[in-house]
Amino acid sequence: MPTTTHTIPVTDDESVVAVHHEASSDRWLVFCHGFLSDKSGSYERRCERAVSKGYNAVRFDFRGCGDSDGAFAEQGLSEKLADCSSVVDHFALDAYALFGSSFGGKVAFHAAARDDRVEAVVTRAPVTFNRSFDEYRSVVDRERECRFDDGRRIDRGFFDDLERYSFPAAATEIDVPVAIFHGACDESVDVADSVEAARLLGRETDVLLETVAEEGHLFSAAAEERLRRRTFHWLESW
Repeated sequence: MPTTTHTIPVTDDESVVAVHHEASSDRWLVFCHGFLSDKSGSYERRCERAVSKGYNAVRFDFRGCGDSDGAFAEQGLSEKLADCSSVVDHFALDAYALFGSSFGGKVAFHAAARDDRVEAVVTRAPVTFNRSFDEYRSVVDRERECRFDDGRRIDRGFFDDLERYSFPAAATEIDVPVAIFHGACDESVDVADSVEAARLLGRETDVLLETVAEEGHLFSAAAEERLRRRTFHWLESW
């Protein structure tokens, strides 16, 4: 399975690193990782499955994560959207599907709301409403920053940027099919948010919402395998 690694300029002399898993087709699936995650691990396996189903797959690190440039504290949703757009433009895609996990799901939704090239969106445990980050926000309000176990941090600038993006507003602009997979016992992003998101999205497009019993924010190996299987079964229906 051939892969190529690309260093893609974004802005201010900073670049992101992307891996292209190549297939002999014109179908593309771009993966957006979660908040404190990167393009490794489950994304490599998802890309391998994508290729086996005839999709060119791209996984990349947002700035401040993995192999990409930049300080994590300086990367809000606006910067992540710019990173995703730079990756898509680098590969000169006329049409593509997006897969976003957790905060990567929020990136995927807001990207789909502004980019007519997006043909479908698949998300796993997506952050939709900004209230999912209220716990971090309260720490920033008290201590001026929220620092994570690995030393990375966010401050008020992250939330000032986040407030520019409303999921209900984005939902009115998304007119492509959407699939949402969410653990019923998610301790980080309330599954009720995905229920509400599906209701809003369903006013404009077709939505599949599957809740996975006894799964939390991080899926078990069995649930991850089911996610991969169901993702491509659903994509083939479109």
